[in-house]
Amino acid sequence: MPRSVPPPADAGHAAAPPAVVQVRRAPASAKSEQRIRDILRVARAVFSEHGYERATTIDIAQRLGVSEATVFTYFRGKRELCVRVLSDWYDEIIADIEANLPALSGTYAKLHFVIHAHLRHLLVDGTGLCALILSEGRARNDELGETFSQLQRRYTAPVMAVLATGRERGEIRQDVPLRLLRAMIYGPMEHVLWGAIRRNEAVDIDATAEQVTRLIWQTVQPPDLDTLALVRFQGEVSEALAHLKAAAPPGR
Repeated sequence: MPRSVPPPADAGHAAAPPAVVQVRRAPASAKSEQRIRDILRVARAVFSEHGYERATTIDIAQRLGVSEATVFTYFRGKRELCVRVLSDWYDEIIADIEANLPALSGTYAKLHFVIHAHLRHLLVDGTGLCALILSEGRARNDELGETFSQLQRRYTAPVMAVLATGRERGEIRQDVPLRLLRAMIYGPMEHVLWGAIRRNEAVDIDATAEQVTRLIWQTVQPPDLDTLALVRFQGEVSEALAHLKAAAPPGR
């Protein structure tokens, strides 16, 4: 029988969150590692179904057929468990991107792969985990939200590297900061994902990834220099005419 331990602070309704979320690793034994894998597998399903607020460690324990104290043996509470679930998810998709991205040639192909991977990983098991990542992680202002921010910075780092390399090659526009270009990439995908969540409909990932990539590619490419120069010249002429009109004596 597992030893009984008191429930953590965040298991109640009015306890203050801990100052820092730290994921505690279990003892390095085969039995412990298997128990952790089982807890994380079930916890991912529970968080996906109910979101962070409505998920409970009691539900997770009951689905595993163990006591809640067993869950607390490996994780101090729901908050730490959710952080570990999401960290593992990010680790999976980051590993996928980092393993496959270097083999691709060209900025367009790499952007397409990242976009396809993003949609695929977020939707492969339905929209539950996707909703958790898009909504609750961003809405919280405590350390869980900060953990999300750190994970997302790690997650988007490969895209920033692709954009930076593409800019060096002259394939990516120079007049917009890379962080805004990154937002241009993830913004349309978030719109697609929210639509899938609200309608609870399947998304054609292949077709959507291709459409989004083409749209983004047109946005991030350098503008036509001749056209840009003409637009700027027209603006300068309009501004000069406005100054002349304002300086002209009344009645003329």
